Amino acid sequence: MSFAASSPPAFTRRRALGALLAIPAVGLLSACGGSATAGGERISQEALAPLATSVPTGATIKVGDPSIRVALELSGLNKELGGINVEFANLSGGPQTTEAFRANALDVGSVADIPPIHATWTGLDVRIIAAVYRQDAVNHPIYELGIAPGAGITTLEELRGKKVAYSPGQAQGALVLRILDKAGLKQEDVKLVELPSTGDAYASALSSKQVDAAPLGGVQIKRYLTKYKADGATTLRHGLRDDPGHLYSPANVLADPAKAAALAKYVEVWGKAQRWVEDHPEEWLEGYYVKDQGLSREDGQYLIEATGKRDIPTSWTEAIERHQQTIDLLSREQKKPQLNAKDLYDTRFEAIGGTSFAAAATAGAA
Repeated sequence: MSFAASSPPAFTRRRALGALLAIPAVGLLSACGGSATAGGERISQEALAPLATSVPTGATIKVGDPSIRVALELSGLNKELGGINVEFANLSGGPQTTEAFRANALDVGSVADIPPIHATWTGLDVRIIAAVYRQDAVNHPIYELGIAPGAGITTLEELRGKKVAYSPGQAQGALVLRILDKAGLKQEDVKLVELPSTGDAYASALSSKQVDAAPLGGVQIKRYLTKYKADGATTLRHGLRDDPGHLYSPANVLADPAKAAALAKYVEVWGKAQRWVEDHPEEWLEGYYVKDQGLSREDGQYLIEATGKRDIPTSWTEAIERHQQTIDLLSREQKKPQLNAKDLYDTRFEAIGGTSFAAAATAGAA
């Protein structure tokens, strides 16, 4: 077995775009039924063969899931990927992952709930194969609304007339629309300022008062308050679930029996890795946040506490219902075609991650 853990091949934007130039442009989805994809018509769920019970020798999958690469190393779970050659790419996030899919440079990526929607809207047939959430998600949000010094925003309703950072196509952009909806506001009631949500871009925009409010995630919340609270900066809890995490793949990859079997095995071990991370916070703090990500122990501990407990369901029914609500909102607010959320999920994988997660907890307690 080859496990590219110590030196994962870096995936560069230049390489993805170079390969992308060779791919013919695809039309946007039509507003009705059948949707055009990069490979033609969508592959139906019924056309996908049942998952094989064993993985063919020498099967290779290219994975964009950097944090799990580290979890597999730290836990020793990489040894359970028997027979699969896993090549890890050092990339994550919707835009990069979608580019890699189009360039045939990636088989599975780790994202939130928005990238599979937007990939489909741009003609790429993708399916979700694993889902992870947070228990008590409202009290353990991924994002808080950063408020600029002097903006005078203490409630969501007070966003009216304010400048709000907005990144369409990403989880932060969808959250902004959901926040406005909750506050009874429309897009025209605020001034949406399109900004990429990379690095500390939103924190910088807030501190310089380019925007009055922006969703901040992870350690950016803590750092923003540490640096600018004395100037009057604050954050505001939005009171919504913003916790979906997904593994998703191109449908043409999932239609390959060998690839699908390898991905099923990966999802099984991924579920165990999620449990290991939750059950070994000290090892995760030191091995991932400090050594791999270069964060301070304080910042790493903040992120562990903010995450809380994981929830990996064995049924996607509720998850699909929530995903449909997000699709309905985005379709209405961004003038996009309507989609059926269930079509974004490969139900052959539905129980794999959750079953593995639960079994790992039972084994750990024994």
